[in-house]
Amino acid sequence: MGGTGVVRWKATGEVRSLAWDGDDLVDRVGGGRRWTSEGVEHPSRRMYAYPFDRAVVSPSGRYAVVYTERGTKALLLDGQRIVRELDRSHYHAEDFDYPLALGSLADGREVLVHCPDAHEVIEVEDVATGERLTRGERTPMDVFHSRLAVSPDGTRLLSAGWLWSPFGIARVYDLEQALTEPAVLDGEGLLPSTSWRDAEIDAACWLDGDRLVVAAGEDEDEDEDGEDGEDEPAALGPRQLGVWSPSERRWLHRSRLEMPAGTLIGRGDDVVALYAYPRLIDAATGTVLAEWPEVGLSPRVGSYGVRHVPTPVVALHPDGGRLAVAQPDGIAIITLPRPVSRDRRA
Repeated sequence: MGGTGVVRWKATGEVRSLAWDGDDLVDRVGGGRRWTSEGVEHPSRRMYAYPFDRAVVSPSGRYAVVYTERGTKALLLDGQRIVRELDRSHYHAEDFDYPLALGSLADGREVLVHCPDAHEVIEVEDVATGERLTRGERTPMDVFHSRLAVSPDGTRLLSAGWLWSPFGIARVYDLEQALTEPAVLDGEGLLPSTSWRDAEIDAACWLDGDRLVVAAGEDEDEDEDGEDGEDEPAALGPRQLGVWSPSERRWLHRSRLEMPAGTLIGRGDDVVALYAYPRLIDAATGTVLAEWPEVGLSPRVGSYGVRHVPTPVVALHPDGGRLAVAQPDGIAIITLPRPVSRDRRA
């Protein structure tokens, strides 16, 4: 199954981050260098002495954090101005992705979510003032938080990290409750560990404020025919893609995956899967709607691993119509099929 058109833009050097600004693309790690909608690159004179290799941008576009995916250092930026340095614990920092997110609360405040003091303690801070909003007594479980993401409506928080073994997991927290009861961020959350079985959680992302997509990996002990455990209908099984509703506390959909999902990006009722090359998948059925094998990506699975395979550098346009993908010689701009509403709650 082929995808729609791919346009390629040239870049003068490695593209280490991408964010849409209108129809332009910006590389924050590259000092704010920019590509216009015609694909013309405008370099930046700003350079960072530290080897940052990734960036996240706040929903408003005003704030950004540049960081090292497998390091301990980061910078919070307001436009081009450095606001402050950020750190995380050195404990196994080289083995899992920096836990970091920028998002908006339900009241519109933009927040920084990270683990500045310990790998197992999530903190939420007001980006504009630096005020820590999660002060209070904490009793954390020994979880290596990673791949943090605030839900689009600002009410919930996702962590797609791991437990010591190692074993990939996902946690979903009530973010509004955490602002008055920070210890909420220390428990199992709204996605019980009994909701999946036998396999690690490889990836997760938000579709909207009450739908979470979760991809489970393979089970090393699974029977060759792949039918092991089919008598457990309430749980997400190995090599499955599921849509979880925190409010209903159940899987709305579960379907089989033919290949690993890699990193996931939500788009309406679809997800973009980024293992080896981009694929657009119907989140409810697991059907591949389009794919672009000519746009190569790293075979990255999960948020941890002693052998570091970098996370693909991509950016989905806010209108959901275009996907920008960093390539060795520039940027591939993929025009995605138009979204079609297909939410079918079981």
